[in-house]
Amino acid sequence: MSRPDASLVRSFDMFAKMDDGDIEAVLALSHTRRIAEGEAVFQQGDAAGEFFLLLEGRLKVSQVTPDGRQVVVRHVNPGDLYGIARALRRDDYPGTAIAVTESRTLAWDSRHWDDFVARIPSLAVSALQTVGQRLQEAHTRIRELSTEEVQRRVAHALLRLVNQAGKKTEEGILIDFPITRQDIAEMTGTTLHTVSRILSAWEEQGLIASGRKRIVLKEPHKLMIFAERGRDES
Repeated sequence: MSRPDASLVRSFDMFAKMDDGDIEAVLALSHTRRIAEGEAVFQQGDAAGEFFLLLEGRLKVSQVTPDGRQVVVRHVNPGDLYGIARALRRDDYPGTAIAVTESRTLAWDSRHWDDFVARIPSLAVSALQTVGQRLQEAHTRIRELSTEEVQRRVAHALLRLVNQAGKKTEEGILIDFPITRQDIAEMTGTTLHTVSRILSAWEEQGLIASGRKRIVLKEPHKLMIFAERGRDES
């Protein structure tokens, strides 16, 4: 598959401060890959042979914990760098990246990472920002798991997803990619049964609307107030 034209990627943060020559040089070493819905880009523990930038679609990254639980650690949106194990000084991928919709990604051989960073300072800045953002998100989620009741954790998870991929509709703000109740359970360290009970109660209260792999926040401001001040009613 042909690589994208420089004009198509300049809107992404990674390329915004590069000159045309650097963009062409970086793209010349890339290849484009289409990922079917449900297909893994890489698996946890695989040798980190490539790093990526998502062009279209959505991915979810999950990890299996030492006790065997699966946890959704983040979602990858268009323009995001991911699989940057080399930036973490790792030789393997710490999680599994799976397409939640049909997606298209740029991929580079990991051996190019150090050369890219040395040649293009903006790439190093972008990678540092990416790693810093993920660390901050991890700290936030650890704090929530340690100190917050289940309903507040679920509310925060929905609000984060809306912040990443919210789309205004007549019904409310749609999370604009397929999301299941099991995904939310894995994001918040609880069970599918608990998430289903919480979301059903919120539907009855008119806070959300949900269907198969679909969630709309009908009253996001009320949910935000609940996330910050609410108490678990379970």
